[in-house]
Amino acid sequence: MKTDLNTNLRAIWGRAYVRVVGANREMSWLFFEVVLPLLSVFGFALLYRGLGAPEQYIGFVVVSGAMIAFWQNILWAMAAQFYWEKEMGNLELYLIAPISRMSILLGMAIGGLFMTGTRAVVILLIGSYVFDVNYTVSNWFALIGIFWMTMAAIYGLGMLASSLFMLYGREAWHMANLFQEPIYFISGFYFPVRSLGSVTAILASAMPLTLGLDAIRQLIFSGSPVNPLFPVWVELILLAISAVALNYAALKMLEYMERLGKQTGRLTLKGQ
Repeated sequence: MKTDLNTNLRAIWGRAYVRVVGANREMSWLFFEVVLPLLSVFGFALLYRGLGAPEQYIGFVVVSGAMIAFWQNILWAMAAQFYWEKEMGNLELYLIAPISRMSILLGMAIGGLFMTGTRAVVILLIGSYVFDVNYTVSNWFALIGIFWMTMAAIYGLGMLASSLFMLYGREAWHMANLFQEPIYFISGFYFPVRSLGSVTAILASAMPLTLGLDAIRQLIFSGSPVNPLFPVWVELILLAISAVALNYAALKMLEYMERLGKQTGRLTLKGQ
């Protein structure tokens, strides 16, 4: 069913609004989105300082701690959202609503960016202050472009994963938990991804987060002695391709899930 643009825009705003408001009402989320990432940041930063590693490594860890907040939001507030709605009995309402399912997820993404962005800034500020991290941004426009392109790609990945959560339920939940730490490892959250070796690092670049982190580090730690994975302009192009491909795949997968739900009732009937 085709719907007009105004209806979908209202759906986007409706799903974004609850996340913006919820960010100020559910203060317990601060613990999971700020304190827990900070513990990992402090642990690795103290380790690097104790080993006498270059100061840029500590900056790498602080920046990665901020990015973890976005990744956790994508994994649990985007990918798993339809699964939670199914468990609460709300998924039927989404399927019969005269709107695009992408508009629902896009609203979640916009609201999640606002909510998580505030947490990421807090992590960045606290980590930078405690460990006296110095930043040397070589190109602000490139940095902003890389950041938003990374967000577009990984939120597209979250939209794609939401279909898997809808279809496989708890099995997808367990797989997400299983692969969470390996993703941190291959994405180079706490160390330069080049440390994995050239071949492994190139394979790891299939994850948009790997490319985004590497490019951001190059731009905010200009003159770092650590070898980057690719030049920034190459990573920007690869991120743009990933963003388009992942969002297109998410659109097609959601359409398939919607047809499956209407034809078989598999998505909404428990035990099916």
